[in-house]
Amino acid sequence: MSGLSISRRGLLTGLSVLGTSAALGACGAKTGSDTSAASGAKADTSGDTVKVGLLNSLSGTMAISEVTVHNALLLAVKEINAAGGVLGKKLKPVSQDGASDWPTFAEKAQTLITEDKVVATFGCWTSASRKAVKPVFERNKSLLFYPVQYEGLEQSPYIFYVGATTNQQIVPGLDYLKKQGLTRLYLVGSDYVFPRTANKEIRAYAKANGMEVVGEDYAPLGSTEFSTIVNKVKGAGADAVFNTLNGDSNVAFFKEYKSAGLTAKSLPVLSVSIAEEEVKSIGTQYLEGQLTAWNYYQTTPGAANAAFVKAYQAAYGKDKPTSDPMEAAYTSVHLWAAMVEKAGSFDVDDVKAAADGITFDAPEGKVTVDGATQHVHKTARIGKVGANGLITEVWNSGAPIKPDPYLKGYDWASGLS
Repeated sequence: MSGLSISRRGLLTGLSVLGTSAALGACGAKTGSDTSAASGAKADTSGDTVKVGLLNSLSGTMAISEVTVHNALLLAVKEINAAGGVLGKKLKPVSQDGASDWPTFAEKAQTLITEDKVVATFGCWTSASRKAVKPVFERNKSLLFYPVQYEGLEQSPYIFYVGATTNQQIVPGLDYLKKQGLTRLYLVGSDYVFPRTANKEIRAYAKANGMEVVGEDYAPLGSTEFSTIVNKVKGAGADAVFNTLNGDSNVAFFKEYKSAGLTAKSLPVLSVSIAEEEVKSIGTQYLEGQLTAWNYYQTTPGAANAAFVKAYQAAYGKDKPTSDPMEAAYTSVHLWAAMVEKAGSFDVDDVKAAADGITFDAPEGKVTVDGATQHVHKTARIGKVGANGLITEVWNSGAPIKPDPYLKGYDWASGLS
């Protein structure tokens, strides 16, 4: 499915996503046999195996990013099964393709919950897809583990957010640019909820921190035409670009960027949705020297990461890189398994009650679940793309940062939510 067809059919913008997502939830309800809001969907835990749902875009414009997340989820399931399973039961992964289309995500979420009767679901990437499935999981009282950094300003009793929230990625990224003296920013993003909300937060930060936003542009998700935007960036007098493009639009953007004579040295770009897998797809020659803000890189030191990289490449190929969303997805399955073991139950309420304080020696370092917000303590890392296609850390926060999804700890953020 092309990016243009996605835009016409189901692209959710920051201005309309909340109202639309409720309708998407209703759309999803048509596919299931049990949508009781009173009792919730009933997972099947009667046999020697239990099903876990994997909900990712295996086709469409987001497949460039989500296929590898799906692979990392499968790796975690394989490891857990090799260690004896969860509460003595082996995990059986059931995959559904969201196809980079938000109504499809809602429909497939409903299928996983009410037809496949999974005990939990792992997946989604874009905030548009997460907003689409959120009412489905809430109505059915089923758990979603979301693995990707996002814009914050959200909390759901049926979602665990294992990727970074705003104060663990976007704010550290802005802090880094400010310390480098890069205070005039041009904002470029895909036209849906994450970039629009993130840029609203960036504007608020900039106003309070002596920075200036000199331009802001959006392109439809999947767009491959960036000549106009790049020309505007080139003439704006910016010190840096803050990039919230998602999916394969990044390929076209960075090729156009280089074609216009812009480089990491002349006008650096800090990206929050480009990791090692995207670097490989875009081409190192277009990205060398550019900056990223994440919580994990393939080069992150530590025994846990060395083991993760080795296991992933043994399963999928020696030339396959690992990345932050993949690592968070892998970590999310292990965190859920630990919650279930602590609870002694697959029941959703029992698992939620057991979540607070659960830790895991993840490839990114030790992570801890914050039960109050259902987010995770994570270390922020700024990286630079190298000639070898890997990203090397140039700064980190020194310790895991407590999640603050509503930015309550920042005076400049008052009124954003």
